[in-house]
Amino acid sequence: MRTITVITVARSDYGIYLPVLRAIQADPDLCLRLIVAGSHLVPELGLTRSVIESDGFTIAEQIEMVLASDTPTGTALSMGLGLIGFAQSYARVRPDLLLVLGDRFEMYAATLAALPFRMPVAHIHGGEITAGAIDDALRHSITKLSHLHFVAMEAYRRRVIQLGEEPWRVLVSGAPSLDYIKTFVPLGKDELGDRLGLSLAQPPLLVTYHPVTLEYEDTGWQVGELLQALDQTRLSVIFTAPNADSGGHLVTQMITQFCASHPMAHVVANVGTEGYLSLMTHAAAMVGNSSSGIIEAPSFKLPVVNIGTRQKGRARAPNIIDVGYTCAEIRHGIAQALRPSFRDALVGMENPYGDGNAGQRIVERLKTVALDQRLITKHFYDLTSAVPLTGAEVHDQ
Repeated sequence: MRTITVITVARSDYGIYLPVLRAIQADPDLCLRLIVAGSHLVPELGLTRSVIESDGFTIAEQIEMVLASDTPTGTALSMGLGLIGFAQSYARVRPDLLLVLGDRFEMYAATLAALPFRMPVAHIHGGEITAGAIDDALRHSITKLSHLHFVAMEAYRRRVIQLGEEPWRVLVSGAPSLDYIKTFVPLGKDELGDRLGLSLAQPPLLVTYHPVTLEYEDTGWQVGELLQALDQTRLSVIFTAPNADSGGHLVTQMITQFCASHPMAHVVANVGTEGYLSLMTHAAAMVGNSSSGIIEAPSFKLPVVNIGTRQKGRARAPNIIDVGYTCAEIRHGIAQALRPSFRDALVGMENPYGDGNAGQRIVERLKTVALDQRLITKHFYDLTSAVPLTGAEVHDQ
């Protein structure tokens, strides 16, 4: 039986993984080994380890790595702690194949630690661009450390190959989170409201805002503009907690203070995958800079006001309204999102991130790929020009 060790470091990647975890768990030829790390183990961020356990998964190991400090120094030190923790884990039990996802600094530590072990690594969601975050560099670095690549669309497949990965290593699987949405039955308004302890009589704005890590010095101003815009809309607002990034504590502090003085605003630290997707179902619109607005929200035909540069570079469906950071720009975007004509125009829209069958494609490849020297030994795949360069063109390069 082939053992697939899966690394999850945050609620964001766990919700995406879920269909893949279920598919691995259900396959008689595969054994799932789950390592939980990062913000899953931080009480201030919802202690989402409990969600994994309530979903019926056995946690093989826990890697404590996230420091209380959310400064750049704290992030770098957390990466170092993660590198040590994952290395010790792999030395105890070496996986047949390691599965990682996305672009978090915690995930990068897990992948880098595998390198000296000559361990085959499979990576989900490579080839994408998020120009406003350090995650962009981390994602491409994880690609170069990985041996198999499961990408969301053809454009991302070409980009991974452009990074020098051999084409046979790259599979267009689609985004796994869409598998879950395909069969998802949302909680009703009353049931969801009871679970959250608040009224959903009026459709709320769902706000998910994370620090823009390449602009973390401006976090206070950016969040202040967002909160000013939300105050002026006078609508019910539900905030979700930010990631464990530089500036995350400030985001949480400002949101908490806003909710304390606005009875129609609430913050939830741990709503779970079912609860979060149910909120997407019932929300009037989504506001913020989360990848969930780009990748999952199109499946709900949910208008999304995407703020700033954090998701700059990702493919977009027609439900996305890109705005800047100022209060006026955000207010204008919210007004557009709430127009019935805008929502009506999204009827029949297809999600560009896949067809809801990613999990089976990924698991079939994990199950059948030969774990041999060909997989471990990577050769840089050079893209060659169809038209040879002339001397002048070479000089101009």
